Amino acid sequence: MASKRRKKKQSSTLFKKVLWAFLAIGVIAVVLGVLGFKKIYAPNVQKGIGKKYVYVPSNSTYAQVLDTLHASGLIQNMDNLQWVLEKKQYPELVKPGRYLLEEGMSNNAIANRLRSGDQEPIKLTIKSNVQSLESLAGVLAANLEPDSLAMLAYINTPAVQEKYGLNANSIFSLFLPNTYFVFWNTPPESLVERLAEEYRTFWTEERKEKALSIGLSQTDVSALAAIVTKETYRPSEEARIAGVYMNRVKKGIPLQADPTLIFALKDFTIKRVLNIHKKVESPFNTYKYKGLPPGPICIPRLSTLDAVLNYERHGYYYFCAREDFAGYHNFASTYTAHLVNARKYQRALNNRRIYK
Repeated sequence: MASKRRKKKQSSTLFKKVLWAFLAIGVIAVVLGVLGFKKIYAPNVQKGIGKKYVYVPSNSTYAQVLDTLHASGLIQNMDNLQWVLEKKQYPELVKPGRYLLEEGMSNNAIANRLRSGDQEPIKLTIKSNVQSLESLAGVLAANLEPDSLAMLAYINTPAVQEKYGLNANSIFSLFLPNTYFVFWNTPPESLVERLAEEYRTFWTEERKEKALSIGLSQTDVSALAAIVTKETYRPSEEARIAGVYMNRVKKGIPLQADPTLIFALKDFTIKRVLNIHKKVESPFNTYKYKGLPPGPICIPRLSTLDAVLNYERHGYYYFCAREDFAGYHNFASTYTAHLVNARKYQRALNNRRIYK
C-alpha cells in the first residue's frame, strides 16, 4: 500500500511539473507573441510630427536607408523597425523615392511603404516667364532628385530635341506653364516626356488648324507668345499686341521687340534698351533680322498662346508703354504718332532716373 501511495504521489508531482512547464511555455509564448505583435504593429513614429518625408536616393543600399531613417529622428525604436524590415525582406527590395511618414505609423506600415515604392508625388509648378533653359533646369532640380546639370544636359541633347521635332533654339517651346504631379526620383527623360504630354494635350487639332490659318507653325506661335508675355502682363492687351507684331510680319517690317535683345544679351537686369544693345549679333535680334525669332525667349503664358492664335485684327504697327507705368500701352498706326508716345515714355523714364 505504501508503495502504491508513493507511486501515486510521484505521478501527481510529475503531472504538476509538466503542467507548470506547459503553463510557463504558454506564458512565454504569449509574452513573445505580444512583444512580436508590438514590434510589428505598434506605432513607431515620433508623436507630434504631423507629416514628414524621408528621401531614399537612387542606388541606395539597405545600410544607407537605415542611416537615413536614423538621422531623420522620426523613428522611436530603430532596432524594432530593422527587425521588421529584415523579416519582410526589405534589404533586397530597396526602392528610391520620397516617402511620407506620419504619426501613428507602425513598423509594418513603414516597411510596406518602403518596400512597395509607395511614394507621394511632388507638386511641380512651372511658371510662365522663365527666361532660359538654365533657369528651367534649376526650377526642376529644386524639386526633384536629378540635379540641374543633368536636366540641362538632357534637354540640350540634339537627339532629344530632334525626337520632339525641335532644335536648340526652339526646344524651349516644349515647356508649358502648369502644375504637374511627378515622383521625386523621376529621371530627366521621363520628366521631359511628361512635360511633352502636356504640350501635345495643349496643341489640339483646333489650335493646330488656327496656327496654319494665320500662317504660323507651333514654334512660331510660341515665339510670338513669349514676346507678348514679356511685353505685357495685362490680359486685355495680349491679342492687340500680338496683332501689332503680326501686322509687321506681314509687311516685312522688323519686329524691333526689345525683350528679344535682352534675351540675346542674356542680361535680364536691363530696364531700358539702348542703341548699343541693338547691335548684338544673334538670330534673336529682331532689330537686325526680320520675321519671328527662331524660338521663344521665355515660357509664355497659356492665355498668351491663345491670344496669338486669336490675335486682334487692326491697323496698328507700333506700341509703347504708357508714361504712367500702369502696365498699359499706347498704340499707333504711324511712326510719327509712335514717336510722340515714345517721347512721353522716355521723359517718364528720365524723371525716374532709369537710364539703363
